[in-house]
Formats: sequence, structure tokens, C-alpha cells
Amino acid sequence: MTTSRMTVSQALIEFLANQWTLDRDGAGAEIRERTIPGTFGIFGHGNVAGIGQALKQLNTHDPELMPYYQARNEQAMVHQAVGYARMHRRRGTYAAAASVGPGAANLLTGAALATTNRLPALLLPSDTFATRVADPVLQQLEQPHDIGLTVNDAFRPVSRFFDRVQRPEQLFSIALAAMRVLTDPAETGAVTIALPEDVQAEAIDVPAEFLQPREWRIRRPRPERDAFAAALRAIREAKRPLIVAGGGVLYSEAETQLRAFVEATGIPVGSSQAGGGVLDWDHPQNLGGIGATGTLAANRLAAEADLIIGIGTRYSDFTTASRTAFQHPDVRFVNINVAAFDAYKHGSQLPVVADARETLLELLEVAGELRIDADYAERIVREKREWDALADAALAPTGLALPGQSEIIGAVQRSSDPADVVVQAAGSLPGDLHKLWRVRDPLGYHVEYAFSCMGYEIAGGLGAKRGLLAAGDDRDVIVMVGDGSYLMLNTELVTAVAEGIKLIVVLIQNHGYASIGHLSETVGSERFGTWYREYDPAARNFQGEQVLPVDLAMNARSYGMDVIEVEPGPDAIADLEAAMATAKASERATFIHINSDPLRYAPDGAGWWDVPVAEVSTIESTQRARTGYEAQQQAQRPLLG
Repeated sequence: MTTSRMTVSQALIEFLANQWTLDRDGAGAEIRERTIPGTFGIFGHGNVAGIGQALKQLNTHDPELMPYYQARNEQAMVHQAVGYARMHRRRGTYAAAASVGPGAANLLTGAALATTNRLPALLLPSDTFATRVADPVLQQLEQPHDIGLTVNDAFRPVSRFFDRVQRPEQLFSIALAAMRVLTDPAETGAVTIALPEDVQAEAIDVPAEFLQPREWRIRRPRPERDAFAAALRAIREAKRPLIVAGGGVLYSEAETQLRAFVEATGIPVGSSQAGGGVLDWDHPQNLGGIGATGTLAANRLAAEADLIIGIGTRYSDFTTASRTAFQHPDVRFVNINVAAFDAYKHGSQLPVVADARETLLELLEVAGELRIDADYAERIVREKREWDALADAALAPTGLALPGQSEIIGAVQRSSDPADVVVQAAGSLPGDLHKLWRVRDPLGYHVEYAFSCMGYEIAGGLGAKRGLLAAGDDRDVIVMVGDGSYLMLNTELVTAVAEGIKLIVVLIQNHGYASIGHLSETVGSERFGTWYREYDPAARNFQGEQVLPVDLAMNARSYGMDVIEVEPGPDAIADLEAAMATAKASERATFIHINSDPLRYAPDGAGWWDVPVAEVSTIESTQRARTGYEAQQQAQRPLLG
């Protein structure tokens, strides 16, 4: 057996450089791409002599084999990997290497985000000495009840795969097992390989076979015959069927098949946040977002549907409007999902554990038998027309000095090209975008709303742009972000500038938490703690009138961004459109700053979200909110379909 003498880190990095994903696109053409096209890393004493040295060595001999990229925050490294994975429909992602202790711990939020979104990311946190010869090493967590416990054990509940390379010989089985999970559509998420800092630098004889190119084919299971037959009977019997399309449609690259199916049957579609883009916004069967942040059109028909056909959705509480969206007394659920865990949700007796595209291809064979009746078809047309008119009005300029968020979305939409990608994650923007953003490309809508992580936007947008560039696609990525999320994590703007990666960042200044401020009102807490105001020592709160003198435009400018500031006034929306035109014409990363009125809201879509209200209170606003909350609760259903 031919072997090479290498350190554990050198062997792992070269192994990762030779992993390939195989798949077929929506048209059936074979795709072969690098599973791990690069590694992000922030180096410290835990990994500078291990992973850091291995990346340097490979860069010296073959810089194309495993490119290294800097980042400014460990959490942001994972966000970039997730953004990339979304654009590549889970066929590829990045590795993220961090040092011991705080560096490793900073990866945890990103790990939870990747796993919650069912998107792959490879995490390589360093660990303390396996030999314990230097205990306690700098930055080591010590627990007297379990001296073998380290910070990295916190990755276990947020990872789809976790293992620790405690001896060099373990690397081979761990690396192969990690790749299996990373490329499995039903199991993917955060994959974590903890690397003790001493083991990283230890030598081992590595078999040549371990370093040879290896291919991992994405599983696309077809539906089982009996399960498919039962689902088909239910669709035939339904009078008011409705499709809930999730991210699984896009990850399966099944949007062409979905479009053909709904055109043949007339069945309408409501999309989750992850499913935005499954149909163009103006497609006759596309009712837009569904659930708590959905459109009136989708939610009205959802309330009457006797059959919900879930395709690639995990049915979050926003998608089901906290289990109030589906009100038909005999509603049933056909759940098509590659993951059994999601296919069986809501007690469905009609689970189809299969790939979305493969299942739709089989449904297309009988689609002619599944046509909805004329009355239902006319209702779909009417509801869509009425909602589109409401949205038109919301997106139009008002001429007010401080525009509402809906107007800002309208200006950005009008200034964008059909293939441009909008990126968002948290606050009030996801809800408004879900209702109002008119998606014109399958990859044009990327709102991370599974973990809804404040601070994802810039790093995730940077990852999305990397993904597009890797595919030879230079369309614009537009990051829309509120000041609350921006302040959480903005330093990857430096990364964009350093690498010359073009992003368009639209910063909406609300001077506080717009979304939670509104939610605070609905639960009777009167926006307490949600404004960005100077501290009032007498009242001991931040509810005063003195707005913080924070200049976020100057902050972005200090990072090296091109900055355009839109001044308040009746021409603010026209000036925003002009700024967008300048940004799109530029080859550099551009930051656009605009002030908004956070008290002007998007049209209501009749969705509800269950956020408990204090059962008892001395505050009158909370008492009123509790009465309303109890009334809303009456609409919740167990949804055992």
C-alpha cells in the first residue's frame, strides 16, 4: 500500500480538496462540482500550526487545490458557507476553521443556522490537547465534574454530525462519515469535526486511496409505490387543493416540474420563505408567501383548502401561521419530502418520503386527471388580482420625508434586474419581502428565516455572491438590512472590500428594532427596550426622545465601502432609485443608507404568529393584548391530517 507521511491537518485539507459532488440538474444534465471549494479560517494558537500550516503548504504547491479565504468573524464564516450552499442548491459548501475556545464557540450560532435551514456547512473547530499534557491550555473551558468536556461539546446538539479526532488514525473514518452526511439531502446541516491542537500537527502514514478524487452522488429517491398511490387518491378526491412549496423544491431543482404540474392542474401555490422563487411572482398559480407573513390571497385559500400538498417544506410556525392557517374541518396533508422527519409532520397519514423533482415527474404523468373545477380556478384569479392591487399601492412612493419600508422595497425592486438576488434574514424585512418582493428567478430570493439570525445578511450575501461567481454568474446580490441586524455583524464588509467582491447593501435606518418594536406593541409591552435612544438615568430605561448619534454610513465608509446617503425628504424614493442605478453600474461594493419611518407597515396578510402574552399584568395595554391573544388561540388546530 502506497502511503505519504503527513500531518493530520495536511491529510484532511488535501482530502477535502479532492471531494466532488455528482448530481443532475432540472433538465437531467450531469453536474460535477467541488464539494468543498475553499476554506475560511481565522487562526490562533489552536490551529495556526495545524490547519493554518496545511493551508499554507497546499497554497505553496497548488494554490488552486484548496483556496484559503480570510474572514473577520467566525460566525460569519459559517454564514458565508450557507449562502454559498443555497446558491449551489446544496451541492457545495465551504469549510470554516477556528481556533480553540472563543474562536470555536463563535461558530456555534452559524452551526445552528446551517442545521435549522437544512443547508450544509463544514466546521473545523480546534480543540484542547488530546494528551492533556498542557492542561489547562489557554482558553480551555474546565468543568470539575467532567474534565474531558470542552467548548466543542456544545456543537453536538446543533450539528447533524459531530466527532472528535482524538488519535490520528481516526481521521480516515471520521472524514468519510462527515462527507456522507454533508452530501445527504435528508441529513445535511452543520457537520463538525473537532480537531485537538496537538493532534492537528501529529504525523501519520496516509494511504494514497484516501487522497484520491472521490465522488458523492446526491440521493434523489423516488416515491414508494403504495405511498404515492395513497397520495394520488387524496389529490384526486380534493375539491380545494393547495400546494405549500418550500426550499426542497429549489434544492431538488424542481421548479420546472412544479410549474408544469400546476399549469396542467390549476392547483395554486403558496410558498414558504425558503420556497421563494419556485414560481415567478406573476405566474397565475402563484399566490405568493403563505402563513404568518403571507399574502391575503394565499392565506384566504389556505383557510378553505381541504388538501395541503406540502413539497419540500418543514412547516415552520410562520408557514402554518402557528397552526391557524388551515381551517377546513377535514383538511389532510400530503407531505412530499426527502426527509421522513418532515414528511410525517402534522400527523400526516399521507407522507411521501422522496425527492421533490422525482415525485413531481410521476405526478406529471397523471396531471391531466387532476384538474381543479372552474369555480375554484376563478377564485384563484380573483384573489391574486386583488392582492396584486394592494401590493402595487404599498410599493408606490408616497412623497413623505421618511418613506415606509414597503416603499423602499418597491424602489429597490424597480431598480433591480430580474435575475438579481435579494438577501435578508431577520427583523421586519423578511415579512415585508415575503409579501411584496416580486421574485423573477428561482435563485432570486434568499431570506434566511429558519433560524432568522440577526447579522446573517452581509455575510450570507457575500457567500451567495461567491456561489454565483463560482458558477460564472455575475448577477447582483442586494443585501437589505435594518440597523439592528447591521449592528450585530457588519465586519464582512471588510472581506468584500479586501477581495473586490461586489455587494449592494441597502441599510434601512429605523433607529431601533422595527420588527420587535411592533411585536412589543401587539403583546402590550409598548415598545419597551426596542428604540435606540440614550439612557435615561431617572426613568432607568431607553425610552426617551434623544436618538443615538450613530453614523452607520460613516462606519461603512471606514471599511472602504463606496457609500451613498439618501437624505430624508419628498424625493427620498427617487434618490434611492438613482443610488441603486449608481450601485448597479459600479464594479465596487456599494453601501446605500436611507432613513425610514418604522411605524408605516406593509398590508396585512391575515396571518397570525403565536407569541404568548403575559397571563396577568398591571399594565392596561398588556391586559388588552392578552384578551386578543386568547381570541386568536381559539383558531389553533392540532392539524392531525
